[in-house]
Amino acid sequence: MDIVVCVKHVPDAQGDRGFDDTDWTTDRQAVDGLMSELDEYPVEEALRIIEAGEGTLTVITMGPDAAADAVKKALQMGADKGVHVNDEALHGSDSVATSLVLAEAIKKVGQPDLVMFGMASTDGGMSVVPAMVAERLGLPQVTLASELSVEGSSVSIRRDSDTATERIEASLPAVVSVTDQTGNEPRYPSFKGIMAAKKKPVETWSLADLGIDPAQVGLDAAATKVEQATPRPPREQGTIVKDEGEGGSQLAEFLASKKFI
Repeated sequence: MDIVVCVKHVPDAQGDRGFDDTDWTTDRQAVDGLMSELDEYPVEEALRIIEAGEGTLTVITMGPDAAADAVKKALQMGADKGVHVNDEALHGSDSVATSLVLAEAIKKVGQPDLVMFGMASTDGGMSVVPAMVAERLGLPQVTLASELSVEGSSVSIRRDSDTATERIEASLPAVVSVTDQTGNEPRYPSFKGIMAAKKKPVETWSLADLGIDPAQVGLDAAATKVEQATPRPPREQGTIVKDEGEGGSQLAEFLASKKFI
């Protein structure tokens, strides 16, 4: 079975994330980046499927030079090869452009049996790219899987919500997105895996390699963009109310002054 997992290089959520005030895109220089933690789950599920049978796992990412680290992390976990789509014209691309680039990269890799994603990226959190890629590839999609199994020529998932649990099945090839509730914790790269990753093939493709017109991607082609952003003000010292019999009244007055009540 041939599986493709699309991963994203994102700013570390533990860092002080913000916008570049020259064009109001994500400032990727001010904070360290890493592979989106939610993308570790589809990599883990893909590896388990392959280990139960046979096949190859290819990881694809799109982004600037630093995004190569996301591919490297997946290779260290056990993926067989990687693809990095890197082109200056991609800067500022929205989810529509991202889905176009990923779909064309998947086509260039070949027709996999499964295309897998995390449930969302930890920076954008939109959860729409898997569906967009499925539409572009003309494949069925089963999304937000908390349990995943492949039998014969079909994939079956369990999708959990606040009110119900659904079981959904689709014929292969298909697009699947995986949540962080699968119960299978992503493996840590072992020393052997880290050393082996150095010898695994990684290809770097440009938009020209994919036959994509640069006018279709980037900030100018984006359907939405940030016009302005204001940094969150520093936290101010709180007000201490000493209860000497009138604490309740003082608290009510304070809440009323802030228009909370």
